[in-house]
Amino acid sequence: MGVSLYNQEGYLDPTAHEALTNIERERRKKIVFICSPFAGDLELNTIRARRYGRFAVIKNVVPIIPHLMYPQFLEENDPEERKLGMEMGLILLSKCQELWVFGRELSTGMAAEVRRAKKWNIPIRYFTTECREMTGQREYGEIGGQRR
Repeated sequence: MGVSLYNQEGYLDPTAHEALTNIERERRKKIVFICSPFAGDLELNTIRARRYGRFAVIKNVVPIIPHLMYPQFLEENDPEERKLGMEMGLILLSKCQELWVFGRELSTGMAAEVRRAKKWNIPIRYFTTECREMTGQREYGEIGGQRR
């Protein structure tokens, strides 16, 4: 897959390569990791995570929402399985172009995802539970007593 650096005759053609690569890049949808609470009120948080996924699709991106997928076959209340789900989620995060954080407070799992995104230089966008983007860090809640 990808665009060849050479034309059909086998000659190096960097100009065409760059132009075709740019076109191909524009056609691809961005993959975003949806970061939102799950533990606690599972019913409400599941409804919200589905809404965040739909919002992302409307914004023309591909959402990755591990906390909707992994509880289908991993036990949230089993510490080892929860840890495994978090590890697999971080692997998926590494494949994403952005992290979208929803809500004003970060859970422990969310904070781990945000820390990892920062470490990997993945852009982070913050949204309210109503899917309105928050522009200033002051709007965002606290993580473990530390202001963002």
